[in-house]
Amino acid sequence: MRTSRLSRRTVLAGTAAAAALTTLPSLAGRASAAVAGQAYRWRNAVMGGTGFVTGVLFHPSVRGLAYARTDIGGAYRWDDRAARWTPLTDHLGWDDWNLLGVEAIAVDPAHPDRVYLALGTYAQSWAGNGAVLRSDDRGATWRRTDLAVKLGANEDGRGMGERLLVDPRDSDTLWLGTRHDGLLKSTDRGASWAAVSGFPGAPGGSGQGVTLLVAAGRTLYAGWGDGDGTGGTRNLYRTADGTTWEAVPGQPSGAAAKVPIRAAYDRHTRELYVTYANAPGPNGQSDGSVHKLCTATGMWKDVTPVKPGGTTSDGSADTFGYGGVAVDARRPGTVVVSTNNRWADIDTLYRTTDGGRTWTSLKDSAVLDVSETPYLKWGGDKPKFGWWIQAVALDPYDSKHLVYGTGATLYGTRDLKHWAPQIRGLEETAVRQLISPPVGDAHLISGNGDIGVMYHESLTASPSRGMAMNPVFGSATGLAQAAAEPAYVVRTGWGDNGNGAYSRDGGQTWAPFEAQPDIAKNAPGPIATNADGSVLLWVFVHWDGTKYPAHRSADNGATWSEVASFPKGATPVADPADPTLFYTYDTDTGTLLASTDSGRTFTARATGLPKGDSQFKLVAAPGRTGDLWLSAKSNGLHRSVDGGLTFAKVDSCWASHTLGFGKAAEGADYPAVYQVGSTESITAVYRSDDEARTWVRINDDRHQWGWTGETITGDPRVYGRVYLATNGRGVQYGEPV
Repeated sequence: MRTSRLSRRTVLAGTAAAAALTTLPSLAGRASAAVAGQAYRWRNAVMGGTGFVTGVLFHPSVRGLAYARTDIGGAYRWDDRAARWTPLTDHLGWDDWNLLGVEAIAVDPAHPDRVYLALGTYAQSWAGNGAVLRSDDRGATWRRTDLAVKLGANEDGRGMGERLLVDPRDSDTLWLGTRHDGLLKSTDRGASWAAVSGFPGAPGGSGQGVTLLVAAGRTLYAGWGDGDGTGGTRNLYRTADGTTWEAVPGQPSGAAAKVPIRAAYDRHTRELYVTYANAPGPNGQSDGSVHKLCTATGMWKDVTPVKPGGTTSDGSADTFGYGGVAVDARRPGTVVVSTNNRWADIDTLYRTTDGGRTWTSLKDSAVLDVSETPYLKWGGDKPKFGWWIQAVALDPYDSKHLVYGTGATLYGTRDLKHWAPQIRGLEETAVRQLISPPVGDAHLISGNGDIGVMYHESLTASPSRGMAMNPVFGSATGLAQAAAEPAYVVRTGWGDNGNGAYSRDGGQTWAPFEAQPDIAKNAPGPIATNADGSVLLWVFVHWDGTKYPAHRSADNGATWSEVASFPKGATPVADPADPTLFYTYDTDTGTLLASTDSGRTFTARATGLPKGDSQFKLVAAPGRTGDLWLSAKSNGLHRSVDGGLTFAKVDSCWASHTLGFGKAAEGADYPAVYQVGSTESITAVYRSDDEARTWVRINDDRHQWGWTGETITGDPRVYGRVYLATNGRGVQYGEPV
């Protein structure tokens, strides 16, 4: 029996009823097709970086080989011939979402094909433990060791390091600095790890612990961010024999109250350069310095390019710390350091060719070309040189090939003057909303963390318009399109000059709402527009979780009125065919509510639905009235064909995290259904061509991207094409091979 579609409003607008959850026999039975899978080709919808590149490491022994790490989006290897980055950790699946943050990278100078990753995004109690991956083929394949400790690649101090090091005296020995558990050591190339006894650092409450590990000849140095446990400050330790650690003598008093951020060793002059800041960063730094240690004599020298604390031309306080540091392997005494958290006078790189006696600001002569990633202008006339600069690297085979990471990209130069994003292949966006329009130039519009909304007229190039402007948002919180009037699109988000906007040309150009509720500035949330674009429903949720009443506008945002009957914090869903109908699901009570008066009032319909599940999605099937699908993390998939009066459990999957629709298969009269969920034992990406009776897996073990439960949508114009939001690997789109 095929479930019939309902089209008569009289059926849907009947008396609101509280209906128990039922199971439709026609949807029962699990699908063997889900195990077989279908071959898909997966690629990024190109945006270009968009996230915090926390570390870059050139291999000292191989020309053109480099690695990069990010705070939530995995690790990458640089392909110099193709001039692009290759992702190395996309194989990490749903259960390993916490491993998409890379705390540190290490390479072995004596064995060029070996590379190591220390993984773990959060060190909080609710997060899993970290892990170390080791590879003998430059990251093409990996072996894994799970750790008994937590790492924090997306916590304060994530731009420090590197915290992982291959011992220069023995390639089988590795060292790993942790935030809360001291120093670890492996003597079998990372296969097993043990705590180092006798290491002087005593973990404290800051969550920094070992901030860096670096080799200076055969001596190892470890930065420390938690004090020495006795009330004093010893922020740099060393060992000459790999067994006995001691505080480095004579540490400069100017650095005593600061945290060592990064260090680099000039083997020609036998000098170790260390950057310091008064906070771990990337935020919160207001003071810092650069010092060098002559390892042969033990003498320290302050070589800080510019002391923080002055004033800018407009009278603002010029406060900042120091972050990245890199030495030139070919030219003695040539060093580059970065400022960090310098918002008043903008961060820069300082370069010296005489061991720190004099410095030149590279920002002052920089020519930036962001034509490949226009969003980097952030709605202005020109891009910034950078911010959150803690990753700096110099090519050991090319003294003028310098790269540095920012909070949104990786800039590179080959002449120390002309800079452009060196970011192809590296995509780190945390994606929150997706629309695939049924008409128009763009097949995709995305709502994203940090970079607002983007209109993708091409999937293979960064959007030419950059971030949606007028106003510019930091992070998008809502994105909706009128189903019957697709030229009308609305968006909401965190912005300095307004929190809501509309477009009448499908998302190409925007105008701010004429007015907005007062709460919008501090709690912009999701938004919905009805089928013909005549009504808006805007929900308000503060970042701390506080929920506020929803508001309605029937004049394109000129005036707003509170909707008292709408459950606070719930997400509004518009019926795609009937402009008088809205729906919402109250997860606190397990109730589906509906409005038959264009969002003025809401009344309860089905009750007894899953509740208390923070991960749910209510989606309306396109082109149909009252065909609703509810996906819930712990309770699977449920469907209503009567506008939410009753729901049936879809028995073909036991967990559903997010759901969307695309063009129907040839000969089918119902849209293709896509979901991230579980039909058997694995959480994966699935497609159904028969209304969720059977499923076929369309991703594979090499393409999993950690947590992918935010949103998914098919393309209404291209059968089989699906767009998937990830939490740090951008928009992935797949097509049948």
